[in-house]
Amino acid sequence: MKLLGWGELLLAIAFEIVGTTTMKLSNGLTRPLPSIAIFGCYAVSLALATLSIRTIPIGTAYAVWSGLGTAAIVTIGVLWFQEPLGALKLASLALVILGVIGLNLTALRG
Repeated sequence: MKLLGWGELLLAIAFEIVGTTTMKLSNGLTRPLPSIAIFGCYAVSLALATLSIRTIPIGTAYAVWSGLGTAAIVTIGVLWFQEPLGALKLASLALVILGVIGLNLTALRG
């Protein structure tokens, strides 16, 4: 059953990534389809994240959801939207990822 929770969480993250990417594509909510997609993607993401916390501790689920989503969005920003990537941004992203790993390790230890 816990595997189902992780699957739900991974899908939640995917919808969150698409929703956040469509924020950029909406051009400040001036483009209708990306603007609608933002809300639809976030609704699905939050619903799936809510389902996932039936079997995953909420702190762990939220850390993974936000941390992996942040890492993916930084990557998309750099690769797709040509946003700058400097040493400080890389170091900060590494700290986010290390924090998610740390929270998962503490959740495993009980």
